Amino acid sequence: MMAPMIPFSILDLSPITEGSDAAQSFRNSLSLAQHGEKLGYTRYWLAEHHGMPGIASAATAVLLSYIGAGTSSIRIGAGGVMLPNHSPLVIAEQFGTLASLYPGRIDLGLGRAPGSDQRTARALRRNLESDADQFPQDVVELMDFMSKTPQQPVRAVPGEGLEVPVWILGSSTFGAQLAAHLGLPYAFASHFAPQQIMQAIQIYRETFKPSAQLKKPYVMLGFNVFAADTDEEAEFRATSWQQAFVNLRSGRPGRLPPPVENYRQKVGPAENALLDSVLSCSAVGSVETVRKGVEAFVARTGADELMITSQVFDHAARLRSYELLAGIR
Repeated sequence: MMAPMIPFSILDLSPITEGSDAAQSFRNSLSLAQHGEKLGYTRYWLAEHHGMPGIASAATAVLLSYIGAGTSSIRIGAGGVMLPNHSPLVIAEQFGTLASLYPGRIDLGLGRAPGSDQRTARALRRNLESDADQFPQDVVELMDFMSKTPQQPVRAVPGEGLEVPVWILGSSTFGAQLAAHLGLPYAFASHFAPQQIMQAIQIYRETFKPSAQLKKPYVMLGFNVFAADTDEEAEFRATSWQQAFVNLRSGRPGRLPPPVENYRQKVGPAENALLDSVLSCSAVGSVETVRKGVEAFVARTGADELMITSQVFDHAARLRSYELLAGIR
């Protein structure tokens, strides 16, 4: 076993399961954050998505306030806020508010994807003039709003002087280049888009410029874990996420479905190829199987931290998966 094991954190999409609703998802999210806090997870992040029937974390900052009130020590944050959907000032105020409520516990991960389809993105922004090409300038503007000595006349209240730690999220080499240039920690979405993972990590580490926030590169990687008492149970639990992923990529997003037996045998070659790709950044099985999977992934990538997501239909089984993973450290 490698020693010491790197930090583990939790990525929650606040899944809405079939037969349930967002209110229950929020209760489950708080339960998961409290569970992670007791188990020693480093941080708990929520992802911003819009118009998705199976994801309840659209109003990310609002939900984080609820999570913060029910926890006391675990870092909480956005993984991430999709900045093209918002003005930098609004996000500075929102996360300035969170940092004032829960000092020393807030992270702000920023992404440039819409977190939705084009029609939903237009409804969010009223127009699409705030395009993703503005993302680097928007990040710099947002960080300036939260700095101790802002360079612009407009003030973020609260926000100014709070220096909420900013992370750059990405699933391509663009985010890696930006994070390196700005001297920020980098979180790669390998849990659903692993194709450019090694190239992005290399670019980030080789071109990193130290900053006031960060002296050396820091890479956090998304990783799917489905841990259970046996390999067979874990494989069964993982089929909920597999169904949801195939449905999403096929243009049929829906609520997180219950697990089914032998799902991989019921879908075609295209669906199986899609799942094989994303499963390259996953560990499914008993504690020993998951341990080997995590160790191999960390050895391959040199990750500084893993951001663990576990899209399990049954909430108790989801908590159990995180509990078993925590035990391998």
